[in-house]
Amino acid sequence: MNPLNFISSYNRKHTNNVAEISTRVSNKSAYIPLYNQVASVGIATPMYIEARLSADELLVKNPMATYFVRVKGDSMLNAGIADGDVVIVDRSLEPRVGHIVLAEVDGEFTVKYLGQQKLLPANSNCQAINFADAERIAIIGVITGSMRSFV
Repeated sequence: MNPLNFISSYNRKHTNNVAEISTRVSNKSAYIPLYNQVASVGIATPMYIEARLSADELLVKNPMATYFVRVKGDSMLNAGIADGDVVIVDRSLEPRVGHIVLAEVDGEFTVKYLGQQKLLPANSNCQAINFADAERIAIIGVITGSMRSFV
């Protein structure tokens, strides 16, 4: 399946807690310095560049099977995924119980923990989704990381 066909076909559907889905459009990487330490309290120590990292090389293991998804809502807040965060979805990984996954439930996307015959939120104010209660459930991919902007 062409990844662009996947993106265009799924962007047209109503979404649950997924705001948008994006795929990689360039093979260029930006290498940004990683400094060895920063003192949070006390005396600051000199910082040295430990390495140069590329966010896509650090977070994306299989570019042809990876998508970025912007999350909407707070159902995964206790897993460290907040409203507006971008999660990395890898379709090449085999989903297992306990993984955080991107799933399609009756035409709507959601990010949840994969449980035994259900999808589980990481927020006690949200409901689990039982497989038996849905007409169609598809696990799209495994969430391998997330990104958050503070400005």
